[in-house]
Amino acid sequence: MAGTSTKRFPLYAKDYELFEEVGEGVSATVYRARCIALNENVAIKIMDLEKCRNGLDTIRKEVHIMSLIDHPNLLKAHCSFIDRNSLWIVMPYMSGGSCFHLMKSVYPEGLEQPIIATLLREVLKALVYLHRQGHIHRDVKAGNILVHSRGVVKLGDFGVSACMFDSGERMRTRNTFVGTPCWMAPEVMQQVDGYDFKADIWSFGITALELAHGHAPFSKYPPMKVLLMTLQNAPPRLDYERDKKFSKSFRELIAACLVKDPKKRPTSAKLLKHPFFKHARSTDYLSRKILHGLSPLGDRFKKLKEAEAELFKGINDDKEQLSQHEYMRGISAWNFDLEDLRKQASLNPDNEMCSSDVGDDVPKRKPIVQRSKTMSLDMFKISDKARSDDEFE
Repeated sequence: MAGTSTKRFPLYAKDYELFEEVGEGVSATVYRARCIALNENVAIKIMDLEKCRNGLDTIRKEVHIMSLIDHPNLLKAHCSFIDRNSLWIVMPYMSGGSCFHLMKSVYPEGLEQPIIATLLREVLKALVYLHRQGHIHRDVKAGNILVHSRGVVKLGDFGVSACMFDSGERMRTRNTFVGTPCWMAPEVMQQVDGYDFKADIWSFGITALELAHGHAPFSKYPPMKVLLMTLQNAPPRLDYERDKKFSKSFRELIAACLVKDPKKRPTSAKLLKHPFFKHARSTDYLSRKILHGLSPLGDRFKKLKEAEAELFKGINDDKEQLSQHEYMRGISAWNFDLEDLRKQASLNPDNEMCSSDVGDDVPKRKPIVQRSKTMSLDMFKISDKARSDDEFE
C-alpha cells in the first residue's frame, strides 16, 4: 500500500538498507534505514505478523490512518508493504527519538517549563487535527512524542487509535479498553458510558506531568494497581515542594485536563488557547536546548536496552516483575476488547477488588468500578513506562 507522499517510495525490501535498531514493541522493531533509490534516511517499522497480537484488520487500520493523515505534527507513513511474514512501514526518520527515551537517557528528572510548553503545544496541534477528523489517539504519552534533530515535533503510534465515525455517522462514544495504564482516562477504565475525544485530554495531562518529572504518576506500580489508584485516588497534580519552579498557569493546565468527569475537561482546540502556552518557544529552541550534542539515537537506544537487560536479569516467570519490565521498555500493547476483558475477569460478583491488594496508599473504601469483579494480573501483563525510585506517593 503506497502512501500519499509526493515522493514515490519503493515497495520492496531490497530497495532499503537497514542499519541499527532505534525502537521496539511487542511484535515490532524499528530501524534506521536508507531508501536506496531516493538516498534518504527513513525509519522502518517491521512487524512480525505471526507474533503480532493485533488482528490484521487492526494493523491495516493503523497503516491506513498513518498514510491518510496530513498534518506537520503527525507522523505519516510514506508507504507499507508485506515482505514474507512481516509488514514493513516506511516513515520519516525522527533522529532525536521519543521524549520518553530522551528523558531516560539525558533528562531523568524531567524537562524545563519552556521546553514542556513547546512540546505540548505541538502535540495539541496534532490532537486538534485528529479530533476534527473524527479520531481518538488513545495513547498520548512521551513515548509517542517524536522529535527531529531540527526540533520538529510529531505525534506517532496509531496502533490503538480509534475512529469516531462509522458509515458516515458520528459515534457518540467508544467502548473498547485500550491504551497504557498510567495514561489511561478513568472513563476508559470504567467502561460504563463509553468515552470520546476527552480521553485524549486526560492522557495529555498525564503526559504533562511525565515531562515535568521524568516519569508518569504511579509508574512504579504494577498495572492493576495503577488502574485502581487512578479510579480511587484524587487526580495527580503539581502540588509538591519540588514543583515550585513551575508556573501557576502550568498547574492550572494540568488541573483542567485531569478532571475525572470528561464533560468538564476542555477540548483540544480550547486547550490550545490556554495561557500556559505563552511560555512556548520556537521548535528551533528544542533543537538547541535538548538535542544539541546528543549521541546518535541508535547509540542511546542500545545503552538503554543494555541497562534494562541488566536490571531485569533473572526475573523469569515473576509476572509482576515482567510487567515492570514492560514499563521500563516503554512498550504499548494494550488492546483489550470489553468482552475479552469480562471473560478474563472472575465471575464471582461478591469478590471485590479491595484496597488491601494494592497497599496503604489507596483509600480503604469500595472501588468505583463496582462491576469489575476480581481481575487477574495476567490480563494487565503488558504495560508501559519507566520505573523510577522518585515517584508520586
